[in-house]
Amino acid sequence: MLTDTATDVFEEHRPVLQGVAYRMLGRVADAEDVVQEAWLRWSAADHDTVREPRAYLVRVTTRLAIDRLRQVQARREAYVGPWLPEPVATDFGGAVPDTADRAVFTESVTLAVLVVMESLSPLERAVFVLREAFGYPYAEIASVLERGEAAVRQLAGRARRHVEERKPRFEVNPERQRDLTERFLAAAAGDDLQGLIGLLAEDVRLVGDSGGKAKAPLRVIETADKVGRFLVGISKAPAADLRFGFAELNGGVALVGRVGDRVDTVFQLDVVDGRIQTIYVVRNPDKLAAVPSAA
Repeated sequence: MLTDTATDVFEEHRPVLQGVAYRMLGRVADAEDVVQEAWLRWSAADHDTVREPRAYLVRVTTRLAIDRLRQVQARREAYVGPWLPEPVATDFGGAVPDTADRAVFTESVTLAVLVVMESLSPLERAVFVLREAFGYPYAEIASVLERGEAAVRQLAGRARRHVEERKPRFEVNPERQRDLTERFLAAAAGDDLQGLIGLLAEDVRLVGDSGGKAKAPLRVIETADKVGRFLVGISKAPAADLRFGFAELNGGVALVGRVGDRVDTVFQLDVVDGRIQTIYVVRNPDKLAAVPSAA
């Protein structure tokens, strides 16, 4: 029988489990399913034999997430258009371990890094998440994955090199990021093509995710001129009653477009050296349910 104490223990560690699962899977619903399955495993466990509940729960959640990731990767091959992680409100709560650096922890949940992590193997991704985001020692990760510590160190090194080679250099100052996002919105909404192009890096990329369920580019748009013209073009025919506000999503400033109480679009910008390097546009309604409905 599950005691109130056992329930409290699980709830105490839920933010960490959700954080691990989301970084592994990139979707809130998938992460919640994994955490729910971890809860069922915890409910059936002999708690008297569990000396370290947090370690036990992270181990169970990580293994479940690896299995789920292997399943969803096959489904993503048939996804319509580019696939992006699901935007999520940044509320770390008790998920930040004392050993984790806050900046690294935050960076590990950005859309850009999550996109790069999509190309890691499930085991590499698990090691990267546990080591880089949550600061777990190699010996503990080896126990979680039932691998030798030397093998885990190799996986960690390979994953870290892969991510470092491909991730952009972020503009981490939130005020500068907010200012550039506001200017981006004003230029696009004001039909100011040259002003908009002036905010974009020459090799800027716009990545849209609709899943075939909303209007969005089915291919990545590249170069400042093409991206600028696309954005000005769509701003001339906005959805009825579409209004934009700001929210903190995935550790950074995001533009959230709403029609009534429904979230319609999320824009997130990667800023490098004061210019917009990548624009992520999420329009798949299945991926917007976790975004706050009010600005």
